[in-house]
Order: sequence, then structure tokens, then C-alpha cells
Amino acid sequence: MKAEFIEALQEIEKDKGISKEIIFDALEAALISGYKKNFGSSQNVEVEIDRTTGSVKVFAKKTVVEDVEDELLEMSIEEAKKIDLKYEIGDVVQLEVTPKDFGRIAAQTAKQVVMQKIKEAEREVIFDEFINRENEIVTGLVQRVSKNIVYIDLGKTEGVLPPTEQIEGEVYEQGDRIKVFILEVKKTTKGPQIVLSRSHPGLVKRLFELEVPEIQEGVVEIYAISREAGSRTKLAVFSREENVDPVGACVGFKGSRVKAIVDELNGEKIDIVIWSKNMDEFIANSLSPSKVINVDIDEKERSAVVVVPDYQLSLAIGKEGQNARLAAKLTNWKIDIKSESQYKEEKE
Repeated sequence: MKAEFIEALQEIEKDKGISKEIIFDALEAALISGYKKNFGSSQNVEVEIDRTTGSVKVFAKKTVVEDVEDELLEMSIEEAKKIDLKYEIGDVVQLEVTPKDFGRIAAQTAKQVVMQKIKEAEREVIFDEFINRENEIVTGLVQRVSKNIVYIDLGKTEGVLPPTEQIEGEVYEQGDRIKVFILEVKKTTKGPQIVLSRSHPGLVKRLFELEVPEIQEGVVEIYAISREAGSRTKLAVFSREENVDPVGACVGFKGSRVKAIVDELNGEKIDIVIWSKNMDEFIANSLSPSKVINVDIDEKERSAVVVVPDYQLSLAIGKEGQNARLAAKLTNWKIDIKSESQYKEEKE
């Protein structure tokens, strides 16, 4: 516990970002336990480590009293006055009681404490780093798959991709490099747990932000997203500048931008539609790629009857109702789709 130890702590502080003071405090606490274990636990002791030399001293603390009842914890006023005349009843006297071979115990304890503190600090650093990255995208390597849970190496730590956050039908092989959405960062006894997602709509949003400079710059904004992971996503966008086409910006030259995102999502279909303040217009857009003839809206009920050409009814509804379902989620309105002939019949 000499100068080399202090040097080692300075290195740890520099490399790991752990304050020397935190290690000293923890070491002093651990050495108190070590002393009590080896040299009697009834005393009230304090351990002091010289921050410059690394030398360790143990002090017994005794309270000054009139009549001593417990010699390990108390000292008579007469004895205290022999040490220093300033002592009064109620004061605490510190007496050095450092055992001869305490340096050996201190060195062993120091090693354990330092290792423990490094572990704790690394966990804390990782937690602090990732808690600020919730709802962001990270790239990781698939490390292993166990009981349908995919463990992903994120560099400094590992994240978990639970079955509920996986894309149905997607296969994760060890060594695969994938982009994941940081859903939640929790503190646990074993360190931070980083819950990841591939199915969250936020993943698509972040992928567009990465791929489309106009979104990064705030010229084009994503108004809403509805997603059925692995199958289809609808994205409503609008532009803050008249001369910028929001859909064109998201699709990119010859579809390059949207293709990069579709590839990352293993072929998931993406419909990009224009958001409009006019609800009937937005609802009509949301049913893309189907054409819409008319939209009757009921503001109070937040519901709409949408009329489409007869030959486009199945396209508007989509396979197993998916297109209509995603449009309803995107607009947050109830949508009832009718073919032109159905609508005419009902009117008549």
C-alpha cells in the first residue's frame, strides 16, 4: 500500500473514469471490516489512508465519559486530559491502534475493493451512456441465442432482444450485424440491462432519420408511423418548405434511400404518405397505394367512410385487412372502406 498503489489508482482514474476518492472511501470501509474481523469487532475504529503515500493507519475512537462502563468504546475524562487538556466530556478521542502486519491485510483488501469498484464503475458508466440513448438506434453483433432471447454485443456491453421485440420470421445467426432500437435501459443487481427491439415503430423512424438528410435538418418531419413488423409500415410525412417534396426526399433518387431501409428490415414493405391538416385528405393518403374517390368524415366519432373504385376495394383493405388496419393506426381514426357500387346502393 505504498506509492505504487497510488500510481495504480491514478491509472485507473485515467483509464476507467473512477475517482480515486471513491476507491479510497470504499477501501477504508472495507479495511474497517477487515480490522474488526481480525483484531476484535467490539471497537469503534476508523481507517485512514494517506492520499499521497498510501500508508494506512487504524484509529480506535473512544468517547470521553465521567465513569467508564465499556473500555473499548469509552475513556475517562482523567485519561483524556493526560492526552490533551482540551478534551471535555462527550468528545471523541482517536488513538492509533494500527497492527504490525496490517499492511498485508490492507494490500489484499485493496485488490478486492479495486476490482469490485472497477466493475461497479464500469456498470455505472455503461448505464449512464445507454440511459441517454434510449429510443436511439445502435448497431450490434448477434452473440448468441438462448431460449428465443437474442443476446447482442453492443461493444462495451450486451443487450437483449426478447422474443416480443423480434421481427416475426427473422432469423438471427451468431455474428450477424444488425441495427436495433434501444427500447429501455434498466438498473439490475447484475448491472444495466439494455432491452432492444427490432419490431418497434421507432426503429423505422430512426432509420429514416439516418438515411434522409432532410429529416435530420428538420425540413421534412415524420408525423406518424404505424407498423406491423416484418410485413408492412406506413409513414406519414410533411415538409416545412414548399419546394421540398417529403415523399421524394424519403424515397431518394431511384428509391435508394427507402431501399436501404427495406434491406435493413429484410424486405418489409414501406408506404410513405403525405400528412395533411385536412383529415379527409390525410385519410385518403393513408390508404395508399389505393385510389380514393370520396371520404365522409364524422369529427365527433373520429370515424370516416372511404369510397374506393370497385376494382380497388381489395387493395384498399389489403391482405387480411392490413392496409385498412395500418391506415386506421396511422390516422388514429376509425375507417370504414366501401366500394363505389356498395356506396351507391346504400345511398339509393
